[in-house]
Amino acid sequence: MEEIRRSAPSVEEAIEAALAELGITEQDALIQVVREPKSGILGIGSQEAEVLVRVRRSKPAEADESLAEQGEIAADFVDGLVARMGIEATVDPAFEDGTMYVDVLGEGPDDDDMGLLIGRYGQTLEAIQELTRGAVIQRTGERSRVTVDVEDYKRRQRDRLEQKAHDAAERVARTGNPETLDPMNPFERKLVHDVVASVAGVTSGSTGEEPERRVVISPSS
Repeated sequence: MEEIRRSAPSVEEAIEAALAELGITEQDALIQVVREPKSGILGIGSQEAEVLVRVRRSKPAEADESLAEQGEIAADFVDGLVARMGIEATVDPAFEDGTMYVDVLGEGPDDDDMGLLIGRYGQTLEAIQELTRGAVIQRTGERSRVTVDVEDYKRRQRDRLEQKAHDAAERVARTGNPETLDPMNPFERKLVHDVVASVAGVTSGSTGEEPERRVVISPSS
């Protein structure tokens, strides 16, 4: 199978489902957003998001021109947003481990400013991510592939989550007993799917509805 179409309530959920079925990571895929979700009025006229995901024949070693452009657009947007909030920070794009980050690093004397941008359990940072995603789509007409990070919060989160997912996958491979992880957002679920794909003898899928959607790790059949 070289390509697949999937629909879901959000773009990220549709991508997640398609990548899981193809058995590839996002870095190995070409992703086209066919349709953005619409909420409708009282549920009438609502539409799910639809994506087309193709297997990339060659994996890029560095950021392509389109991704570099997205990084600059996202950095400009986040820089303006942070400035309007009255927060002193440096905002720069950085391509690392196959991901285009927009890094926000504090410059002012008040460390609480960065905590304000991250929010409780990263909720404010996720909101900034969503706003940035919309800005990139508006400017480029393409799906945003940029991750906004504040003081390496998502990198630290990524390291912890990848270790947790790897430990769980190895347990499932050893015992043959499926494990259901805690609820996660789309960014976190993608990290877990990528880790599980690297462990022999196991597979992963998702269950439930947002915000209670969870990753299930199961033995390969």
